[in-house]
Amino acid sequence: MAGTAAAAGAAGLAALCRRRGEADIAGCTALVTGGSRGLGLLIARELGRRGCRVLVAARGADALDAAVADLRGEGVDARGLVCDLARDAEVTALAARIRDEYGGVDVLVNNAGVIRVGPAAAMSEDDVAQALDTMFWGPFRLTRALLPGLRERRGRVVTITSIGGRISVPHLLPYSCAKFAQVALSRGLDAETAGSGVRFTTVVPGLMRTGSHLGIEVTGSPRAEYTWFAAAAGMPVLSMDAERAARAIVAAALRGRRHLVLTPAARAALIADGISPGLVQAALRTTARLLPHGQSPAVRTGAQARRQTGVFLRALTRLNDRAARRFNQVPAQRGGAGGAGGPRGREG
Repeated sequence: MAGTAAAAGAAGLAALCRRRGEADIAGCTALVTGGSRGLGLLIARELGRRGCRVLVAARGADALDAAVADLRGEGVDARGLVCDLARDAEVTALAARIRDEYGGVDVLVNNAGVIRVGPAAAMSEDDVAQALDTMFWGPFRLTRALLPGLRERRGRVVTITSIGGRISVPHLLPYSCAKFAQVALSRGLDAETAGSGVRFTTVVPGLMRTGSHLGIEVTGSPRAEYTWFAAAAGMPVLSMDAERAARAIVAAALRGRRHLVLTPAARAALIADGISPGLVQAALRTTARLLPHGQSPAVRTGAQARRQTGVFLRALTRLNDRAARRFNQVPAQRGGAGGAGGPRGREG
């Protein structure tokens, strides 16, 4: 009797801890966009380790196959779905396939992104449109299509935005515009679905070592733009280990947190902006003056620009280079330099 009572007590305590802590998602289905590499792959891996069946969506079939093999090698029940979120028809088809084949999802992670680095003068309207299509319209359409099922399942929507969605970063104008819109989308839907059972988590990361510096696109002065971006993205004090970030994101979502800011630097920047936005804007203006001012129409991937750099920069990016190899960050080399309509820099 004593043993039975102790077991019952332990089970009750465990249940209470789950209610107060993280939700149990074993047996649930999660969809992670941009899940073939970088942060998306790590989030998919973390969800899978917690017992989720994971659907990863991405544009490139080869990278997607590699990601699914990686996840299955970790014991994750993973499936790959090819979809370009910038294309409305493909988003519609993805949502329909998920409903028909999987009955919907319990967790949706909006993670896909594109990054083009350079001065505003070197950017085209197409650059802005591509960023908005991938990071605003794609998540908007996909979330809206899956929302009825998420309501039925009392599901979770996690949107990976950026510090660039709260403070517009020089030489990342299309990215920042799209991320500002994404923050508004996530927080707005959270407010308007109150009482529906769906929980929205808006994640605002600072710099993370995901290896995405090799997949970005750089223009204006490609080598110089890559240099400052890669150096900042791989700096230990400024950037965060991507695996730790993925664990924090999943834990926050399962605890029902509405808002998560990652990295001390990002928190400090948001606090400063809240106290004195004029001072922060002055700092941004100074930063912009220090950045390259080239207006060449040439576009290079980070991997292509890296070949023109020296040993010193490669020493600074060592941790991020290692992350690129570990997290399936395959450089977008096929198709050459590309133009405004060429292969896009990927965030992950």
